[in-house]
Amino acid sequence: MAENQNLEMLQTPGAVFFIFGATGDLARRKLFPAIYSLYREGKLAEDFAVIGVARRPRTQEEFRSDIFNSIQEFCRYKTEDNEDFRSFAQHFEYKSLDINNVDGFRELNEQTMVLEERYHIPGNRIFYLALAPELFGSVSFNLQKGGMLDSAGWKRLVIEKPFGYDLKSAEELNEQIRQVFKEEEIYRIDHYLGKEMVQNIEVIRFANAFFEPLWNNKHIANVQITLGETVGVEERGGYYDHAGALRDMGQNHMLQMLTMIAMEPPSRLLPEDIRDEKVKVLRSLRPYAGAEEVGRNVVRGQYVQGSSRGKDLPAYREEDKVDPNSNTETYFMARVFVDNFRWAGVPFYIRTGKRLPVKTTEVVVEFKGMPNNVYLGQKHKLEPNLLVIRVNPMEGIYVKINAKKPGSESEIEPLAMDFCQSCMVGINSPEAYERLLHDAARGDSTYFTRWDEVATAWSFVDRIAEAWKQDPEGPRPYPAGSWGPEEADRLLAEDGFHWWPVNGQDEDDVVWQVNE
Repeated sequence: MAENQNLEMLQTPGAVFFIFGATGDLARRKLFPAIYSLYREGKLAEDFAVIGVARRPRTQEEFRSDIFNSIQEFCRYKTEDNEDFRSFAQHFEYKSLDINNVDGFRELNEQTMVLEERYHIPGNRIFYLALAPELFGSVSFNLQKGGMLDSAGWKRLVIEKPFGYDLKSAEELNEQIRQVFKEEEIYRIDHYLGKEMVQNIEVIRFANAFFEPLWNNKHIANVQITLGETVGVEERGGYYDHAGALRDMGQNHMLQMLTMIAMEPPSRLLPEDIRDEKVKVLRSLRPYAGAEEVGRNVVRGQYVQGSSRGKDLPAYREEDKVDPNSNTETYFMARVFVDNFRWAGVPFYIRTGKRLPVKTTEVVVEFKGMPNNVYLGQKHKLEPNLLVIRVNPMEGIYVKINAKKPGSESEIEPLAMDFCQSCMVGINSPEAYERLLHDAARGDSTYFTRWDEVATAWSFVDRIAEAWKQDPEGPRPYPAGSWGPEEADRLLAEDGFHWWPVNGQDEDDVVWQVNE
């Protein structure tokens, strides 16, 4: 009985999901598998429907075949083309639509009302725009003109990053959307906020008595946030050459993870209270005063020819759809300070890049060392304690402490306490898009970005982008397959620190860095 009640609490209210861009890569790789996983786990009851919307023509049978293939290739649950899958697929329909044609939206509304009656859906509608940002405004207007927002239930708009190219374009985009939707109806996705270990940061910090009292500038020396990708730009050369690492990763994923580490405990565990604390962190970021200060604290790089695991890798300027003379950065690293009472003086080092040696997302919290005048410090070189939060691809927590080496009289060595969450849950660990779709359907906006978060992050990033325009040297080259420009290492060395090895890094590098 209790189990059934818990399942009902987890189930989303009945709704129609509209996926604009239904024939695109995001829908195929992430959205359809996420919906199927929610259905398999009972988080979607039978009172739902999905309408895929795109320009190209597809029959209903072709569309449902696309969904089957998507699930087989990308979903953590597999299926067979049997009665169970066909029952699930009956909830999916397709609509070929020119998003500039209002009459097409009226036809879509009629199609929707038929599905709502068939599945007893009370007029709740979620519009997921897996489209280019410049289309968000026109789609919103035509949803309104076409009668799509006149149903009895709630309406929610889910939109992907990037939200604008800079603060000015983001403000223009937001103004268009806000003419149709209220702020509380807008769910801006940053899929990193849906990752298990990013959400776990709050629990690690606020639910453990031996972390929260130490979580300040009295005990923490620095924080390192790494988001490394081994791939190049792949098929996204045209988009990436326009955006670059700063806008593609820095403005959203990197700053969002920083806010989760640095935020104050919220007064209540409610979405707006949590998001209030994140905004306070962004407002506390020390702004760079001009190009000279950006040059001292920020490193940008672009990969040139290199190799990894015995494979030759091309330079960024040799990639498809990339300008051969491009100055777009593929690597971004910054020393950031949060100027509030808790974090004053503690550097946060954030870095992200393409063609790095390891695919990883990790947060390393380095604690201050023990005083050298104590007995053990006089006899031994003590390593600092570390707390490492592993977000991707392995999920878990790693703690490094000092302990006596077994069998010795008093020799001290670093000791690792490693909790591997991925090893426990394995294939059943939910994907980020599953959580975020589930939250959006339930009206939980905790892990979506509010407008003031977006605007404040753009204000910080725009100063960097403006300073780069005045830099005649352009991005610093680094070999594909390396850890980026040497300037990033030197920047930490100025403060007496070094980059700690990340999960998956070569063991020789680990020994060299830990014992240096």
